[in-house]
Amino acid sequence: MNNPSREEIKKILDTAKTIAVVGLSPNPNRTSYMVSEAMQKAGYRIIPVNPVADEVLGEKSYATLADIPHPVDIVNVFRRSEFLPELAKEFVGIDCPVFWTQLNVVDEDVFNKLADAGYTVIMDRCIKVEHAILK
Repeated sequence: MNNPSREEIKKILDTAKTIAVVGLSPNPNRTSYMVSEAMQKAGYRIIPVNPVADEVLGEKSYATLADIPHPVDIVNVFRRSEFLPELAKEFVGIDCPVFWTQLNVVDEDVFNKLADAGYTVIMDRCIKVEHAILK
């Protein structure tokens, strides 16, 4: 499992505008909220994907990736690793080039399947940290 280089990640972050965040909690004390809020403040549109939330960070929340009515540039996952196979299946059904999982969220089989299918896959990296390092 080889993540893209920092140079490639910088290109992704420089061109992306919309990030769908799977598992984005409406609780401001949760990591998913803090990271997403920082990315929103950095200029990205955050689309929450959480079936039990109506709205997070001022944006309508969707139950699934398939429910999002417009394109997204990055899917950022804040769910445990065991959920990745199902999320990957859902991900390939939408028009998004980048599948990104947060720290400690890893499934090598999912990584390889998505990468082999032509998607950019980044696993076990915090998008906020990468953004801060590369801006």
